[in-house]
Amino acid sequence: MRKRAAILGSTGSIGTQALDVVAANPDRFEVVALATGGSDPALLARQALEHDVEVVAVAKASAAQDVQLALYAEAQKRGWSEGDHRLPRLVAGPDAAVEAARAPCDVVLNGMTGAVGLEPTLAALDTGATLALANKESLIIGGELVTGAAKPGQLVPVDSEHSALAQALRGESIDDVRRLLVTASGGPFRGRTREELADVTPEQAMAHPTWDMGPVITINSATLVNKGLEVIEAHLLFDIPFDRIDVVVHPSSVVHSMVEFVDGSTMVQASPPDMRLPIALGLAWPERVPGAAQACDWTQPATWEFFPLDDSAFPAVRLARQAGEFGRTAPAVFNAANEVCVDAFVAGDLDFLGIVDTVGAVLEEHTSDPDVAHAELTLAGVLGADARARERARDLVESRQGSRALGGRGPR
Repeated sequence: MRKRAAILGSTGSIGTQALDVVAANPDRFEVVALATGGSDPALLARQALEHDVEVVAVAKASAAQDVQLALYAEAQKRGWSEGDHRLPRLVAGPDAAVEAARAPCDVVLNGMTGAVGLEPTLAALDTGATLALANKESLIIGGELVTGAAKPGQLVPVDSEHSALAQALRGESIDDVRRLLVTASGGPFRGRTREELADVTPEQAMAHPTWDMGPVITINSATLVNKGLEVIEAHLLFDIPFDRIDVVVHPSSVVHSMVEFVDGSTMVQASPPDMRLPIALGLAWPERVPGAAQACDWTQPATWEFFPLDDSAFPAVRLARQAGEFGRTAPAVFNAANEVCVDAFVAGDLDFLGIVDTVGAVLEEHTSDPDVAHAELTLAGVLGADARARERARDLVESRQGSRALGGRGPR
């Protein structure tokens, strides 16, 4: 029996690869709903008709007409006569992805980017469907709201690192785990000092040596913010204390993460870098999909290198750990401030070092507020903290711009 799937973020990197997995395995999967922002109507229309989906959801209401016209154009291109084939139902607006997440299905793949994925994540969990989660931000900012809503086995990680950890932990007792080792490629600037990162450009930050990802995740990998978020994610997924979760730099990205056990053994999940493997596993969990990706070629010589993380040049992991240990809305603030700073960096309004510097300043202000430490974690509280952090980050970016114009460096 085929699994029915909803794909959120269908035109992004995770979404397009998920649809590749579906297309290669028509006997295992069918797609019932797609959700996206609406910036690529032609691609969305091709996806919708190729997979004969029932619902297409677009976050930008202003893009609805373009998507509808793209659906008609794609149908004409395929030679469909009017009325002979079903066109999907189109929903548009800020809650469209939530509606797609509630479509009757077996698995929801949340491949959205950023905090906007939180409400669709909660909606998917509420339906009882398996949630294959690539949108790490929704788990990180939602924290106990997400883990508390998930039934045992309902939440399946799609990040390659957390998929690796989940695979290594299958059949194991958490009590036997000494620590989790999350691997990091080190990004395009591995080995550079802080001083050598001062003049990094967006184009340089986008040149990831291993993975082909969207701009936000790629720049997060360059700053190692992505790895900081993954430390929080690992804590929430596997209930391992932060002092037993470490980051190890592994440039070739063949070992996706490791679990060290109390008897001294270490379980490694290794495969060539290809997101189709964890995506296929997320869609089919707990089953594996034959041929989802290429295996390592053991007939060729290979060397795996591992290096310690340079906290002085890349302090993002330390800051994320602080946010995670503080808990409550601090992870949401860390993530929100970073999203604003990444946008500012891409636009040329913030220097590379300013991304993490500004995130750190916003986080410090937030955790110093005595009211924050006693606030109950609610969806409204998370969304409110997210909004305030974005506003404060924008203020600090403007301040840093002014300081740079006068020859200074802004907040450190």
